Amino acid sequence: RDDDDINDVASMAGINLNEESARILATNSDLVGAQIQSCKDEPFLAAIPLHKRILETAKKLGITDVPAEVVTFISHATQSRLRTVIEKVTVITQHRMESYKDDEWYEQATDVRAQLKFFEQLERLEKQRKDEQEREILLKAAKSRSRQEDPEQARLKQKAKEMQQQELAQMRQRDANLTALAAIGPRKKRKLDAPGLLTIGGEGVGVCGGSQAGLGTASPRQYPRQKITRVNLRDFIFYMEQERDMSHSLLLYRALLK
Repeated sequence: RDDDDINDVASMAGINLNEESARILATNSDLVGAQIQSCKDEPFLAAIPLHKRILETAKKLGITDVPAEVVTFISHATQSRLRTVIEKVTVITQHRMESYKDDEWYEQATDVRAQLKFFEQLERLEKQRKDEQEREILLKAAKSRSRQEDPEQARLKQKAKEMQQQELAQMRQRDANLTALAAIGPRKKRKLDAPGLLTIGGEGVGVCGGSQAGLGTASPRQYPRQKITRVNLRDFIFYMEQERDMSHSLLLYRALLK
C-alpha cells in the first residue's frame, strides 16, 4: 500500500479522480441522451424536370433507368458548380471596380478619358472653324449684287437667308429663356442638414419621428449603404476566357458576338 501511495501521482497532487469524473459528466450533461440526426437532403433543382432531362440524354446512350440518387447527385453538383462560378465572377468584378487613384504605390501612366476629351475638343474646334468659313462665304454671297447671277449664287443666297433666320430664332429663344428664368427667380437649394434628414453616402433620406424620437428630431444613428456588386457580361466573358474547358466553347463565341 505504501508503494501504491507513492506511485499514485494524482493523490500526491491532491486530485480526486471521482470528483473530476463527476464534474466532466456534469459539464457534458446536455449531450447525454441527445439524439443527433442529419438534415433533410433538399435538391437544388426541381427533381421531376431534371429526371426527365436526364432520361432523355440517357436513352441516347442506351440507358433506360436512372435512379433518384443520380438526380440528387447531379442537382448538388450543379449547385456546387454555380456557387464556384459566382464566387469567381464576383472576384473578377471586385478587381474591375477596384480603384488605384488614391494608392501611394501607384502612379497614373496614361489617361484615356482625358485623351478622348482632347480629341473631342479638337473636332469641335475644327467644326467651328469650318462653320465660320462657310458662314463667311454665305455672307459674301448674300452681299453680292451682281446683275447676272448663276444658279449656284442664288443657292448660296437662299442658304445665307435661311442661316440668318435660324440665328435670329436662336437668339429669340435664348432671350425668352432668360426672361422666364428671371421671372421664376433663383432656385432654393434643399438643406441636407434639415431636421428629419439623414445624409447617407451623400444622399438625403427622410426619417419619420416615432414615439421615442420626437417629431422633427433626426435620429443620430446612421445606416451604412450596402455595397452592391454588379456583374456584367464582360466579367463573364473574362471568366470563360480564363477557364480551360470554356475558353474554346461555343458559349464564349456567342457571348463575344453580343
